[in-house]
Amino acid sequence: MATDQKKVTINRLKSMYPLRAHVDESYRRGIEAMKAGKPTVWSMLAWWEGDVILKAMDLGVVYPENYATVCATQGVAQSFLDRADADGFPTHLCGYSRNTFGYASRMMKELGGEIPPEAPMGGMPKPIMLLGSNVVCDARYKWFQALGGYMDTPVWILEMPTPGVKELAMEGAHERYVGFVVEELREFISYLERMLGRRMDWDKLDETVRLTEEICRVWHDINELRKARPCPMHSRDFWSSMVPGLFLMGDLKETLKGYQDLYAEVKERVDNGVSAIVEEEKYRLMFSELPPWHTLGIFDKLAERGWNFVIESWTYHPPIPIDLSGISDPVERLARFCFQFNVGYYKGALEDGETYGYHAYPHLPYARDWKVDGAFLHPLVTCRSASTHLPYARDMLLRTVSVPSLMIEGDIVDLRLFDPVDTLRKAEPFEETMDHYKQVRKERGFDW
Repeated sequence: MATDQKKVTINRLKSMYPLRAHVDESYRRGIEAMKAGKPTVWSMLAWWEGDVILKAMDLGVVYPENYATVCATQGVAQSFLDRADADGFPTHLCGYSRNTFGYASRMMKELGGEIPPEAPMGGMPKPIMLLGSNVVCDARYKWFQALGGYMDTPVWILEMPTPGVKELAMEGAHERYVGFVVEELREFISYLERMLGRRMDWDKLDETVRLTEEICRVWHDINELRKARPCPMHSRDFWSSMVPGLFLMGDLKETLKGYQDLYAEVKERVDNGVSAIVEEEKYRLMFSELPPWHTLGIFDKLAERGWNFVIESWTYHPPIPIDLSGISDPVERLARFCFQFNVGYYKGALEDGETYGYHAYPHLPYARDWKVDGAFLHPLVTCRSASTHLPYARDMLLRTVSVPSLMIEGDIVDLRLFDPVDTLRKAEPFEETMDHYKQVRKERGFDW
């Protein structure tokens, strides 16, 4: 009996799948580590600031933010969200945090600290500490503190300064900020040494820092290849392959090899003019911020219309490369590398005079360099930090480079807040808008 096969609309990269497997392996190792008595940490995304140190200290690390996307894509997030709601957390709170609260509630209140049997990918084992971060999200301080209502676990918050564009340009400011980060990281290392009762392996830290730098360099080069027309790599493959590099999951040497293989496959596509979508690339789009993890099939529908998503928000990409060849201290290398992630676009913002709303500014060089026809902006009902700058980005793109935006409200975890039917209904008129502004850009002298 014949069976219906799903229509292929996006040419998925084969080398993406091993990278995705790193995520599964990371959760599996977490379970094994818990059973073997190895200490495990729940960590927020800190853009490498804490992750490198935790790996060098041989601690098992799981990421509640990433795990919430796993729950969303596998259809189990709703039960954790409902449990968080029942425990009194407001529904407008970050979907990632609500998923974590519901998970912790189920684990601690009903299962005595055991992993819920319905938890996908082996679940998150009970941690010995929680590592938070002040980067980007204002909910981060209280999120992990609030978990104290479920488990008696120490919390450490890593600090990362985020100066204004003009303020960073003041004489000596950059080095003072780097010095602050160095001091912060050394204090964190000292805390871990006291907590674990053992010293940092400085050679291992140096190796881990340099591996992280190399992973991000190759990752950056992959994104540079995506400037080709047609674009050889769709956002779907980016989101599937970003986790090992962004969260440093799995063995870093294997991760580096995975990104090198990904680069080779993307480069081969560029050399042979292979597109990331099956249909003709009629429109090149940027996506911002986080996608609707629960409804990623929407991108297949848009690919049928010739929409190729060629670049995503800067916050989920590696920092602009910098020269660290003269820095031998691994802590200083790490501090400069992580600070560069936060301020790497400041020079361009200052030159373009877009110093207000810095979080939005990178959309401008992305639009110019990847030559996009439109921006798909996804404000999240439960995430202000990934949403409040999007109206400014929309206005800036239209004003500076005549690139229009489609604003579709949704959420990262709660599928009830995203309407795929309405999204597709708005696609056709937005194509007319993109066609119009292609002509406008031509009249203004742009080369796309």
